[in-house]
Formats: sequence, C-alpha cells, structure tokens
Amino acid sequence: MIEIGAQVDLSHPPERVWFALTDRELLGRWFAEAETVEGVPDRMLLQTADLPGFEANVEVEVTERQEPDLLVLACDEAGRLSELTCTVTATKQGCRMELREVTTHGAWSAEQHEPREQQLRQALTVRLPAILDWLAFQQVDLRRGDGGMTAELPLVGVRGRAGRNPRRRRTLVAVVAGAVLVVGTAAWVTLPPDAKPVAAPAPTATASPSVAAGRTTVAPTATPSVRPTRTTASATTRPSRTPSAKPSRTPTSAAPPPPQATPMVARYETDSDRLFGYTGEIVVGNPGGAPVADWSVVVTLAEGTTVDDVDGANWRQDGRTITFTGAAVAPGGSRTINFDVRDSRPKAREPESCAIGGQPCAGL
Repeated sequence: MIEIGAQVDLSHPPERVWFALTDRELLGRWFAEAETVEGVPDRMLLQTADLPGFEANVEVEVTERQEPDLLVLACDEAGRLSELTCTVTATKQGCRMELREVTTHGAWSAEQHEPREQQLRQALTVRLPAILDWLAFQQVDLRRGDGGMTAELPLVGVRGRAGRNPRRRRTLVAVVAGAVLVVGTAAWVTLPPDAKPVAAPAPTATASPSVAAGRTTVAPTATPSVRPTRTTASATTRPSRTPSAKPSRTPTSAAPPPPQATPMVARYETDSDRLFGYTGEIVVGNPGGAPVADWSVVVTLAEGTTVDDVDGANWRQDGRTITFTGAAVAPGGSRTINFDVRDSRPKAREPESCAIGGQPCAGL
C-alpha cells in the first residue's frame, strides 16, 4: 500500500471549499478538466494524462459523500486502482483540507510518486486558494450586477522586481519632498518678525578670537562662562586621573570585536500575487569558498498575513516571524525557497523585512 498526502489551511468556510471541490467547472480550473460519464451521475473522467506524476486519465467515482466534510473517490488509472479521500475540517480562520490517496491495486513507480504528490500539493496550496479567493470576490463584488461570475480568474501576473521597487521609491520620495516643503513653508510663515535675538548665540559658535576681542560686550561674558567650566572640569578630573585614569582607559578604549559577517546572501522576490495572497520566493546563495550548513532566513510578515505552505526549506512560525532553515549550501551554490502567503486584505502586502544572518535580503 503506497500513500500520497497533502494538506492546506484555507481562510474560507467549508461550504465554499466543498463547492470548489465538487463543481466540475471549478475542479477543472484548479486541478484537472473533468468529463461526466453518461448514465452514471457520480462518475467522471479527469484529464490527467499530461500532468506530472500521472500516466493516463483517471476515472473517478464517488463512493462516500458527507457535505461539506468528507468526499471519498474510487480511482482507476489505466488499471491501477486507488482510493482518494478529501477531508474538510472547520477551523477558526476557515477550514483545513486534507487529501490522501492510497493504492488498492497496483503501485506507482518511484519516478511517478514524487511528482504526483508535488502536483497535488501545488494544486491545493496555489491554485485552489486562488479559485476560493475568486469565489469570495464574486460574493462581495457589488458592480457585477446580473452578469454572473467573471469568465477569467482575476490573477495578477508575475511581477518583476525592477518594475516594482522604482515606482514605490519614486512615490515615497515625492511624498517626503512634499512634506518637507509644507513643513518648511509653515515654519517660515510662523517665524516671528524679530528673529535677531535667536541668532545671538552665533558668537559662541565661531572659533575666531578676533571677533570675540572686537566686541567688548560679548567677550567678558563668554570668557568667564567658558573658562571657569574648563577650570572646574580640570580641577575635578586631575585628582581622580592620577590613580584611576590609566586602569579605566584601558578597558574602555578596547572596542568590541566586529560581528562575524555571514558568507550567505539572499534575494527576495514576489513571484506572483492574487486576491488575498501571494507567492514569495527567496534565493539563498553561498558566494564563499566553503559549504555553509548553519544558515537561516528570517522573514517578518505584514499584519494579518499567514504562511500556508513552504517548499524548499524547513520553517517555523512565531507570530508574524517566519524562520527558514535547510541543508548545507555548497560553495557557489544556491537554494530556492517558495512560500504561499494568505492575506486578510484583498490587496496583498509584501513582507515587512527579510534577513539572512542579520543582513537584509536584496530585492525587498
């Protein structure tokens, strides 16, 4: 008995997930095109022959149905039989969907098992959430009238790093420049007419002795106000400097050793975004001359966002902080981390920060 499994936490109610799971048109959008079998209402033919991990189309038949919690399918892939169980469990954030396929006759080859499981995981963690976001958008879209659902999924395509950051930086510079101009103008307007008393400390800022000597009214006040302070400081310092200055200056003058810089580098990029989420990608590189095994990438998510699935690294979450770790990276090598993020707002927000070994990731 060989088993394939995948699981995903979704920020949608079980009823909406059940609809995307059982509707033939929606099933074709996030997993595979489906055709009904004439005369058998609970039987369909899935067009999976061209998908990774599948050798032929799969004929499925519903053997158990408990809406919206459980769906069990008997599958036949060119004589190889299996049972596919889909379980939907309600959670505080929405629901958790678990998919489990077990062979009952025949077996998958080693070359077929891994890509098949990867295909199911990608369908659950990337395409299914996009369909659910689309369905949720239709329910709150007040502008669609009686036209029904839109024909295409409102996905935003791959966003290049070069096309994103310059616009954001130019907008930020324009806003800051405008704020500075407004504040400067307000300060100039509200400045009192007689500003000369404010400029009176200027003689104390100049270091020229000729100016101080030329002004009889300033020099007498500046001389006693500065000199007694120096005299007092020297008088109070000299008795303590003889026995304690040298021992105390030795430890204080020794600067702490600089932190050891990590040889690892990382670059972040938003691979794609959609309604209520996006897919992030981090490429970890080792430009050094020795393998690096002890590395970690720390990402701080925006408020209201969570990670659904990670591919390419181990990960743990502490609040909004996600820490990625993985196997050693060879000299000159790299490792790619993909992670799917769910956002509580329709417009996805990128991570607040990304760092590897305390050094910021490029691209963010």
